[in-house]
Amino acid sequence: MRLMRIGEVGAERPVLRMDDDHYLDVSDEVDDFDEGFFGSGGLARLAAIVAERGSADRWQAFAGERIGAPIGRPHQILCIGLNYRDHAAETGQAVPAEPILFTKSPNTLVGPDDDVRLPRGFSKADWEVELGIVIGARTSYLDSPADAAAAIAGYTVVNDVSERAFQMERGGQWSKGKSAETFNPCGPWLVTPDELPDVHALQMWLDLNGEPRQRGTTATMIFDPLFIVHHLSQFMVLEPGDLINTGTPPGVGMGFHPPVWLQPGDVMELGIDGLGSQRQRVVAPR
Repeated sequence: MRLMRIGEVGAERPVLRMDDDHYLDVSDEVDDFDEGFFGSGGLARLAAIVAERGSADRWQAFAGERIGAPIGRPHQILCIGLNYRDHAAETGQAVPAEPILFTKSPNTLVGPDDDVRLPRGFSKADWEVELGIVIGARTSYLDSPADAAAAIAGYTVVNDVSERAFQMERGGQWSKGKSAETFNPCGPWLVTPDELPDVHALQMWLDLNGEPRQRGTTATMIFDPLFIVHHLSQFMVLEPGDLINTGTPPGVGMGFHPPVWLQPGDVMELGIDGLGSQRQRVVAPR
C-alpha cells in the first residue's frame, strides 16, 4: 500500500495512492496516519478497506491537491549520520563503528513539494536525499535486527536539509543545523515493506536547478534499516509513527570543491526508486 495525505496545511486527509492518477479516500474510516493509527493496527484495517472497496470504480482522480507529508507530526525524528561509505569519504571522515545519532525537531516536517525556507543567518545550507523509516509499533530492546522487520510500517523519501554553519561551527550537537522550519520535506507517500522487493538496492538521486548533484544507492549503506531500528531500540523507546532518516549518499553541497550552498530561488528535485519524488523551491528567511 501507498499511504498519502492530501490537502492544505493542517487540513490534510488520509488517502491511498492507487496509481499515478487516482487515489482511494479513506478519511471516513481513518482520522490520520499518525501515532494512534499505527499503534492500533491501522495498516491491517487499511488492507481490509482495500479488499472491501478498492475496485477502480471507487477511485478518485487527483485534481492538483497539495500533497502533505505521508504521516502526521511524529513523536520524534531521529537521524543517522555518515551512514554511506562514499559520503563519509567525500566529507573526509572515518566510517563510524556504530550509528551516529542526532535528532531533528518534529515541526520541521513538511510536504514533499512545499517550499524550504532558509533560516535567519544562513550561510551554508545543504541538501541530503535520504531513505526514511516509519515505525509501526511501540518498540524497545529488540532481540535482533531480524525482529525489527515487524516494527517497520514502511519507507518514504526525505530531504534532510541542513545549515552546516549552525551544525558544525556553533558548538554542541548537530540538531542546531537540522531543525529550522521546513527542513524535513517528506513523501510523497509511505510505502509498506511488502511493496518494496529489496530496500537494500534502491537508486537515489537529487538535482539542483536541473544539475545532477547526488547519485547513489541504498546498497552502500553501512547500517541497514533493520540494524538501525534494532540499534536504536537499545537506547530508547520508539513510538508508532516515529520517523528515522537513515543517511545520505555522496553529492551534498559541502562535498564539492569549492562547496555549493543553497540560495533563495534554487530548486531541489529528488527521489528514490519505488518511493516517488519531491520538488522544493528554496525561499528567503522570514
